[in-house]
Amino acid sequence: MAYTITAETTIKGDINAVWAALSDVASWPSWDPHEEGAQLDGPFVAGTKGWSKPKGGPAANWTLTKVESPRLWASESPMPGGKIAGESVYEPLEDGRIRCTRRVTVTGPLVPLFWLYFGRLIRRDMYATWSALEQEAARRAQG
Repeated sequence: MAYTITAETTIKGDINAVWAALSDVASWPSWDPHEEGAQLDGPFVAGTKGWSKPKGGPAANWTLTKVESPRLWASESPMPGGKIAGESVYEPLEDGRIRCTRRVTVTGPLVPLFWLYFGRLIRRDMYATWSALEQEAARRAQG
């Protein structure tokens, strides 16, 4: 049993400034309205373990499973009887725009709960995060 949530948007920004914000996990709570806390236990590369606490949700331990700087990162987190896996892709377009795509797949017995409740909230938070990321990347590009 699996449930996948996919969302996409376009933001303005420099891909390197976007990547700098994304790969600075400890700073997520300072700019991402979705995060209360976050840390990474090493460099932003596949195999590194991290932790984050979303607002309104439980804290989760996760592992980076794929990193292709500055365009893609993926992670997964164990859940009772399954896992939640996410992949974020950042595709530079013309005129300083970046297409952002996020896919989250949940497997296991908690799929119905995600389908009924968390899916809508996760999708909404993706858009809020991208808006905040656009602002944070602009701030970093100026500094």
